[in-house]
Amino acid sequence: MSDLDLNLIPYLVAMEDTRNVSRAAERLGVSQPRVSTALGRLREFFDDPLFVRTSRGMEPTPRALAILPAAREALLRIEKGMLDAQDFDPLTSTHTFSIALSDVGEIVFLPRLLQLFAMRAPHANLRSVTLPPAQIERGLESGEVDLAVGFFPDLSGNNFFQQRLFTHRFICLMRSGHPLARGPLTLEQYVASGHAVVRASGRSQEVLEQYLEKKRIYRRAVLETPHFMSLPFILAKTDLLATVPHAIGFAYVAEHASITLVEPPLPLPNFDLRQHWHRKFHNDPRAGWLRSMVAELFNDALDEWPK
Repeated sequence: MSDLDLNLIPYLVAMEDTRNVSRAAERLGVSQPRVSTALGRLREFFDDPLFVRTSRGMEPTPRALAILPAAREALLRIEKGMLDAQDFDPLTSTHTFSIALSDVGEIVFLPRLLQLFAMRAPHANLRSVTLPPAQIERGLESGEVDLAVGFFPDLSGNNFFQQRLFTHRFICLMRSGHPLARGPLTLEQYVASGHAVVRASGRSQEVLEQYLEKKRIYRRAVLETPHFMSLPFILAKTDLLATVPHAIGFAYVAEHASITLVEPPLPLPNFDLRQHWHRKFHNDPRAGWLRSMVAELFNDALDEWPK
């Protein structure tokens, strides 16, 4: 005997509920011939008429009455399983969410996100990863990376969704006792100064470098480093300047009294920070919850960094 086609179970239950082929078809949203065909296949499989025509309609046979409880239970289990798969309870979840961030992104996003997780998803965990653009694409596609947050202009294909969070700009950092700290900083002073230049994996610095190159503004990179984290300690002991995304600048000043901010002497470009995800997970409840948390914390209305 061949295996029973489980797609036929709803036809069996609909027939028992309606006792009529036409009404069963209407309930299932299919044609009457399709119900008749399904009923024929069921009769063949069970070697029983299952439903016979009487003065009161199509009455189930004893064989059908014996089968129907199991058929109904199977449908309920399938329905419950499908509904459960759509649910996500952050209060009980122990999932580890993986977010692609630059080191700037870790400073800007992670502290507040961890605070919100402690309240909304106390048993869940966060993992920050820094990956090249191609690996971020593969990670988002496979689900190994849940979300990419920051400036990722490469994630623009048809398979990726994105949501703008807020706009970043650049600002200059220097030690509080720097001769130029009182400002305003002129372009001549900016060009003549020594600079600490970050060559990080994040794409935001490319916006700055491309702009300066286009304007033919050349500054002396006394120090090149791949890390933002060391800047406050380097600037505090030197007369170097650094031009960084404004959110990280304000974060440094809040933690390091020896560092101060000065507005740049030229209108440097802005760039949007966005969250990116793969279309495969667009309707996933868990992924949607994470995106809602990020959007709740980081947006134009709640942008905590002075413009």
